[in-house]
Amino acid sequence: MGNQTIYFKNRPRIIATSTIAGPKECEGVIGRYVETALSDDMYGESTYEKAECKMLSKVIDGAITNAGLRREEVDMIVSGDLLNQIISASFAARDFSIPFLGVYGACSTMAESIAVAAAFVNGGLCKRVVAATGSHFASAERQYRYPLELGCTRPPQSQWTVTGAGGALIADEGKGVKITAATLGKVVDFGITDVNNMGAAMAPAASDSILAHFRGTKEDVEDYDLIVTGDLGALGSRILKDLTWEKGLDISKIHVDCGEIIYNVIEDEYQGGSGAGCSAVVLNSYLYSKLMSGSLKKILFVATGALLSTVSSGQGESIPCIAHAVVLER
Repeated sequence: MGNQTIYFKNRPRIIATSTIAGPKECEGVIGRYVETALSDDMYGESTYEKAECKMLSKVIDGAITNAGLRREEVDMIVSGDLLNQIISASFAARDFSIPFLGVYGACSTMAESIAVAAAFVNGGLCKRVVAATGSHFASAERQYRYPLELGCTRPPQSQWTVTGAGGALIADEGKGVKITAATLGKVVDFGITDVNNMGAAMAPAASDSILAHFRGTKEDVEDYDLIVTGDLGALGSRILKDLTWEKGLDISKIHVDCGEIIYNVIEDEYQGGSGAGCSAVVLNSYLYSKLMSGSLKKILFVATGALLSTVSSGQGESIPCIAHAVVLER
């Protein structure tokens, strides 16, 4: 369907999910849907990175358990995170005697892992696959910006990296939410160099993938209940709607952003949430619940990622970004 969109004719489906989130994330509407709400963002560990890894292990195991399965009945884990060499995902996978594919799409990793898992299941290569990702505010700040101990002032265009993780058990049969298509994004770079302005950097990639999806599928915006972006935040969401409108596609009536949903956007959160855990938590708790209840029947889930590193930023490089989209239907 076009040169970017894959159609899954065998309808792999998400039959169970699991989520965990930090105290700040659970203060808003998402807190009523998250499976495990933490009272301590250290999660009983000695470092933020170990806490992030422990959260990811928790949702992988939780998705398997909630599907009524044993670990040995799962064929593969597809997972990634934001840290160098995706150490949270890799270290979590060592706790499971299950084949592992590590993927990296920055904050787009939840959509990427679902697309990869669905392709394996749709093709009959696997029967059951866990797709999962997560992030932690403090570990992301330490890696990409400044350690919290420095007490640096956050600029108004910044977002707050979500402390949380989400996992989905994707199977070839069973009751759940069907994954009917995926649109794989291209790397897009509009020359943004501000590492605090993720929304402006990622919005063009989201626009590119959404436009490619509708070109490839020949569908209309009205065919969807929601178009959900990963974590553009308030500023990025406004830019996205302007960019798609300029190309003749008006998504303003049905577009929502996980970064705006997960926090009540007030002074402390600036533009809202970000991080790989942002879309993972919102999708696998709030949105999955709405799809399973029938409140939502069809959504386009478009997770967005900024593919920067501390090295590239230090060398003055701009921020290349990507967005992957998956179609989820009740």
